[in-house]
Amino acid sequence: MNEFTPSIPIELQIRKIIFEKYNDVDSKFTNDEIFEVIKQSKDFDSSWIIDDLEPFIKEICDSGLARNIAQNFTTIWLKLFDPVKKHQCNSCDQEIYLGESEKQECPNPTCKSAL
Repeated sequence: MNEFTPSIPIELQIRKIIFEKYNDVDSKFTNDEIFEVIKQSKDFDSSWIIDDLEPFIKEICDSGLARNIAQNFTTIWLKLFDPVKKHQCNSCDQEIYLGESEKQECPNPTCKSAL
């Protein structure tokens, strides 16, 4: 990725997409589906490819929000551990989305405040 900085951090965009479209512990979704929504928002670098999302997908798995249930080349199938809830971070004033069992900390990479 180059020096493009989205207006809303990608970490928060991904979590919002999961909240709005896949907020069901019985649903499966893929990184490809998330990437398509990000591309539609136009708040991304046009040089990005699906592989550029991999560190962000790994982070949501490491945080306990979702788990990788299958992978095929660049496609990663995911499933939530818990439903996602919307919060407002008082420190960075961003809408944030966290799983119920995740550490209650702002996922905004420039904030990380406790909620």
